Amino acid sequence: MDKLRVKEIYRSIQGESTWAGWPCTFVRTAGCDIRCTYCDETHAFSGGELISIPRLLSRVKEEGAPLVEVTGGEPLLQKNLPQFVSRLLDDGHTVLIETGGHHDISVIDSRAHIILDIKSPGSGMHAHGDLANLDRLSAGDELKLVLCDRADYEWARDLVREHRFEVRIPIHFSPVVPGVDPQELARWILDDRLPVRLNLQLHKFIWGPDAKQV
Repeated sequence: MDKLRVKEIYRSIQGESTWAGWPCTFVRTAGCDIRCTYCDETHAFSGGELISIPRLLSRVKEEGAPLVEVTGGEPLLQKNLPQFVSRLLDDGHTVLIETGGHHDISVIDSRAHIILDIKSPGSGMHAHGDLANLDRLSAGDELKLVLCDRADYEWARDLVREHRFEVRIPIHFSPVVPGVDPQELARWILDDRLPVRLNLQLHKFIWGPDAKQV
């Protein structure tokens, strides 16, 4: 039977993206093949439980939230992820996939919403990124850039200006805290008149900075 290795399943408030504030069921897969300097989900690097897709679908239904996010770890490491996502969509769920951007997103059902977290130089994992994914994004997808410092901001600013993503998708600039003062990042965005959103992690304001969430 087809299975995914899952670290945890829980219902919470979506903390990021244009979906922030909505009740959401999170399916966190186990395993990641990169190691970002600022990672706040290191508990998902290993372990987890192999769970069949029918059982996962049942667990998601039990949580009761029509919005579902599959995250990690790195969910695209799971070979059965495309099948699971399609089954969630067939069941009527709205599905978000949070991915680090270093695996081909085209394997995912086009009805799902990709939240592409392309890694900045400050992450230490920039060289692993599959930049072809930037051209695979389509309406309904979103781009998230986590920024460690001013150099990361300038890299992200130039990327946005070069690709003009804003004509297709929402773009989120998310500060690493501690690292970038959100007030500073807001000022940089305003000074450069960038068509991006300042992305603060809502769940950490609600439950505290150590909250395990996306």
